[in-house]
This record gives sequence, structure tokens and C-alpha cells, in this order.
Amino acid sequence: MAEKKATKAAAPKAAAKKETVKKAAAPKAAAKKAELAINAENAGFKAGDVYNALAAAEKALTVAEIAKKAKISNEEAILGLGWLLKEGKVKAEDNKVVLA
Repeated sequence: MAEKKATKAAAPKAAAKKETVKKAAAPKAAAKKAELAINAENAGFKAGDVYNALAAAEKALTVAEIAKKAKISNEEAILGLGWLLKEGKVKAEDNKVVLA
């Protein structure tokens, strides 16, 4: 009989341990990065965003500053800058870009 009492007394402790054990959080799915569409229409729109950001700033900006002001990614800012550089609308100046 003594063995049964010991077993019953041990059982609640084991149950208590199971309750305190936390499950590991399921790994979050990696957020999919939006792909940048490379086409003339998108490049033209990004060029407009970049041009407007530079015009509003009225000074030379880095690519990161342009992206922040235009609320676009760095890649989109570079896409727009390429368009504007080809058209001669902007020029590089000390690792910054300014309207030509």
C-alpha cells in the first residue's frame, strides 16, 4: 500500500511539470520580398518619384535619402535614377545625385 501512495503523490508533480513546459514557437514563415518589375512603365513611374523627391529637396541626395523621401525601395530608386541619368535630367555629384 505504501507504494500506491508514493505513486499517487508523484503523479500530480509530473502533471504539474507538463503544464509548465512551454511549447516552442513555430518558426514564422519568411516574408516574401516583393519583386521589382523591370519594364518601361515601372521604370518611368519610379523616375517620376525620384525626380519629384529631388525637386522637393532642392539639394543633392544619396540614393538612400531619395528612396526615403520618395517612399520607395533603394532598388526602385536606382531604377528611376538610371532612367533620369540616361535622359540627362540628373547628374552625380560627390556620391550624391542632383537635378541637372
